[in-house]
Amino acid sequence: MAGELPSIEALRNEPLRKHTSWRVGGPADLFYTPTSAAELKAVLVDLPASTPVLWLGLGSNLLVRDGGIRGAVIATSGLPRELERLDDHRVRASAGLACMLLAKRCVRWQLGPAAFFAGIPGTVGGALAMNAGAFGGETWTHVETVTTIDRRGDLKVRPRSDFAIGYRTVQGTADEWFLGATFRFDHDAASSMDAIKTMLARRNAAQPLGMPSCGSVFRNPEGDFAGRLIEEAGLKGKRVGGAMVSDKHANFILNTGAATAADIETLISEVRAAVARASGVELTPEVRIVGEPAATDDGGEP
Repeated sequence: MAGELPSIEALRNEPLRKHTSWRVGGPADLFYTPTSAAELKAVLVDLPASTPVLWLGLGSNLLVRDGGIRGAVIATSGLPRELERLDDHRVRASAGLACMLLAKRCVRWQLGPAAFFAGIPGTVGGALAMNAGAFGGETWTHVETVTTIDRRGDLKVRPRSDFAIGYRTVQGTADEWFLGATFRFDHDAASSMDAIKTMLARRNAAQPLGMPSCGSVFRNPEGDFAGRLIEEAGLKGKRVGGAMVSDKHANFILNTGAATAADIETLISEVRAAVARASGVELTPEVRIVGEPAATDDGGEP
């Protein structure tokens, strides 16, 4: 990354509905898709320090409001998708690598437990940012170190101890973003692709397919399941505009075809309120909600 940095052009007013799994979201002022670490550094160095930056992986677990993003969106989808086996127990994965690919390769290497990564519908970078998990496994259980980049484009390697890790939460240094991680696994002689097939079959049997969603909308409260509480409150099939609580798995909200981000956000709020009334439990959204609401004709919020 020494020498003159490459130039990279931004797309302006790029509709984020094209880049999110819910298929909703307004435009980003600036949208970058760097294809190398050098291009990524060039973007960060060139952006004014006052410009907000949103990092975007596969766009799952993210609700972008209809007014879009003021500032810059950096999509990691164009960055190299790298996975390297370092020794008998450790692998290094880049942020843009799909969690499914991490799972499959580690299973082939008989490293485990790693099959649970196949149940995370996103990239390694997104999994690191939120301590994503599936089938009883969590990302940061296996992290040794992470590589980050800051607003100046400087790279750092940080140990796991630099971060406070909780259920679906990660707290670390502000204004640094994950570029990759080193994971440690045990040798698992029983590891096989059958484990992934079994997990995916369980997921497909329990979760709705065929309509855009973000995966699980709410975190599971301690000792319980958000989906059970939502179903118990009688909310399966509940609709706001084009958004609907799945009648197959109540912790999924579906875009039935014409939902707006406002429809989805309103439904999230109504589900939280109804569950609180029915059970006294305050559900915490797992999905990240970002951006500006759509403006009305008079320039205000709808």
